[in-house]
Amino acid sequence: MNEEITLEELNDLPGGSYTIIDIRDSYAFELGHIDGAVNIPADQLEDCEIPQGSLLVVCCRSGIISEDAAERLRERGFNAVNLAGGYVRWLGEKIHRESSAAKAEDIERSIRKKFHRSIFSKFTKAITEYELVKPGDKIAVCISGGKDSMLMAKLFQELERHRKFPFGLVFLVMDPGYSSENRAIIEGNAKLMNIPVTFFETDIFNSVYNVQNNPCYLCARMRRGYLYSKAKELGCNKIALGHHFDDVIETILMSMLYGGQVETMMPKLHSTNFEGMQIIRPMYYIREAEIKHWAAYNGLSFIQCACRFTDTCTTCNSNGETRSKRQAVKRLIAQIAENDPQIEMNIFRSVENVNLNKIVSYKSDGVVHSFLDGYED
Repeated sequence: MNEEITLEELNDLPGGSYTIIDIRDSYAFELGHIDGAVNIPADQLEDCEIPQGSLLVVCCRSGIISEDAAERLRERGFNAVNLAGGYVRWLGEKIHRESSAAKAEDIERSIRKKFHRSIFSKFTKAITEYELVKPGDKIAVCISGGKDSMLMAKLFQELERHRKFPFGLVFLVMDPGYSSENRAIIEGNAKLMNIPVTFFETDIFNSVYNVQNNPCYLCARMRRGYLYSKAKELGCNKIALGHHFDDVIETILMSMLYGGQVETMMPKLHSTNFEGMQIIRPMYYIREAEIKHWAAYNGLSFIQCACRFTDTCTTCNSNGETRSKRQAVKRLIAQIAENDPQIEMNIFRSVENVNLNKIVSYKSDGVVHSFLDGYED
C-alpha cells in the first residue's frame, strides 16, 4: 500500500472515493482548510468515529505530523495515506491557480461595496478619531501574511484612492527565515490581491532556534526591531500593524486576569528606541468576524503561522501558553456575550471611562499614585 499521496494524484481520484481528514486543531481548521476536509484533531483520532469504506487522506499543516497519524490508522486496519506537503502546499497551488486581474478587482470591489460599512468605514473612523495618518506621513504597512495584515494592506490602498492629503505607503514583508512554501503563499497572495510588497530578509529564526528560555519573546522583539530599522531606512515615520477590535478587548481582559493590571492595546504609540517612529493600529474598530467574512466571501486563504518552530506542528503553537490564554479569554467573551451582546463594547469602553476617584492606585510614567495621596485634604 502506498503510504503517501501527492496533490496531483489526489486530484486524479474520482470524487467520493476518498475522505480528507485534517488533524490540526479546530482553531487552525477554522482559519483555513482543504475543500471538503473533515476535522479530527490528532489527539482525538483514537476516540473519534473514523469514516469507513473509502481512502483516508490524512492532512496536517506541512505533511509531517500527519505521516505518523496515517501510519497509526493503517495499524488499526484503515486504508490511510499521508498528504504530501499538507495544507500549506494545497494552499500555495490554490492561490497560484486563482491569480488574475479580475480576481484582484473583485476583492477591491467587495471592500467598496459589500464591506464598506462593516470594514472600510470603521478603518477610516479609527484613522480619523485617533489621528493615525497625517499629511506627509510615510507608512510601513507591515504584512505578516495572515488575513488581518493582508486586509489592512487593501484598506490602505483604498484609502490612498480617496486620500484628501498626501501620504506615502510601503507594503513591507520581513522574511525571518520562512520555509519556501510559506514564502510562496505570501508572495502568491500579494500578487493575487495586487499588493506591491517589499520583501527583506533576516536570519531571526536561525538566531533564536537554539534559545532555550522563551525563544518566542526574543523572536518577537527581534522582529519588531528589524521592522523599525527597515522602515526607518525606507524613510517611513510610522509602522501600521493589523490588530483588530477583538485583539483589543481580549488584551484588556488578559491583562486583568493574568497580569493583575488594567491596560489596553493602544491605537498608536511612540517608539521608545527609534526616535520619530510610531506604531499605529488602524483596524482598531474592525471585528474579527467581519475579517473572516471578507476572506470567505472572496475565497481567500492565508498562512496562520509561518514560524519555523511550528513547521512540524499541527497548528501554530510557538507560544502555547500565551495562545491558550488568549483562546480561553476569547471563549469567555463569546460565552457572556451570548446573553448580552453589549458586553464586548463595554469591555472596549472600560479603558476609555476610567474614574480615577474610584481607583485604589494608578501608575503614570513609572510613578505610582495612591488614593491616599491627599485623601485627608
